[in-house]
Amino acid sequence: MKILVINGPNLNMLGIREPDIYGKSTYKDLIEMIQSHADSKGIEVEFYQSNHEGDIVDRIQAAYENVDGIVINPAAYTHTSVAILDALKAVQLPTVEVHISAVEEREPFRQVSYVSYIAEKTITGKGFDGYIEAIDFLCEKIQKK
Repeated sequence: MKILVINGPNLNMLGIREPDIYGKSTYKDLIEMIQSHADSKGIEVEFYQSNHEGDIVDRIQAAYENVDGIVINPAAYTHTSVAILDALKAVQLPTVEVHISAVEEREPFRQVSYVSYIAEKTITGKGFDGYIEAIDFLCEKIQKK
């Protein structure tokens, strides 16, 4: 089983960016945590982070027939990108949307998620643990197929 983990803009700045919201752990810490969990479950995981919407769309399209599921934190593109939504619709891979913070408790513009229209599950406010929950959810779903 292979899962693609996509992170959108500014997530490469974890540990620096608004630590009161996102915590002090770094993007490298996040990757190491996810990789360790995936290794313990015998899952292949691939990571992709970009600050560019079109690059994220390209990576989603490249996932078609190459991965079994997608975990995505589209970050700011959550609230603006129909293009990312359309790419996810096109590839039809099981997808879980993750947000480190509880976006539903933040600014009103963060209440809209285009990705949620296609995501099978949305996990918010659980910090890095939300990614682990997303991977476990996808594993269970994919294994049932």
